[in-house]
Amino acid sequence: MKVCILMGSPRKQGNTNALLGPFRQELEGLGAETETVWLHALEIRPCTACRACQRDWTAFGCAQRDDVPMIFDKVLACDLIVLATPIYSWYCTPPMKALLDRLVYGMDKYYGAEKGPALWAGKALALLLTCGYRPERGCDLFEEGMRRYCKHAQLRFLGSHAERHLGYDVPFMDAEKEARTRAFARELWDAVH
Repeated sequence: MKVCILMGSPRKQGNTNALLGPFRQELEGLGAETETVWLHALEIRPCTACRACQRDWTAFGCAQRDDVPMIFDKVLACDLIVLATPIYSWYCTPPMKALLDRLVYGMDKYYGAEKGPALWAGKALALLLTCGYRPERGCDLFEEGMRRYCKHAQLRFLGSHAERHLGYDVPFMDAEKEARTRAFARELWDAVH
């Protein structure tokens, strides 16, 4: 099983990466091959809705020249896409949002003169999230948005795991968060494998 983790956090020592550590370890221990793509380190321009991507139903086809075609290839080659992001203002971080906009057009050839295929139809997608609010009030809008995104793009939404940060004077990770995160990784393994 190949897992492409799209990391939306700008902080390599942040909470989302702390959660990602045991998540990846668990998946790799089960036999998964994982790759993490740090979005903040890449050039990801926002979609301009030019629809150049709709002309070729066999390729990404975006007119912009940045790092997104490389991400497209990694996503297309994986079995499971994991969006790992802190929640800022009830949604994912800006580079992840820009990438999601570009992928929904480049992967889904629905917007041209004729309706084409979803190049990633049937792939699995899951969320690994951190937030400052209780997850049911901090992550719910992003989770619902991604449920709709997956339905539209013909992806299989496998669920979401979120952990709350109680404040900058409190350590983020603890044994309970690690155990829940590892359990989520096992659930995803079982669902995809």
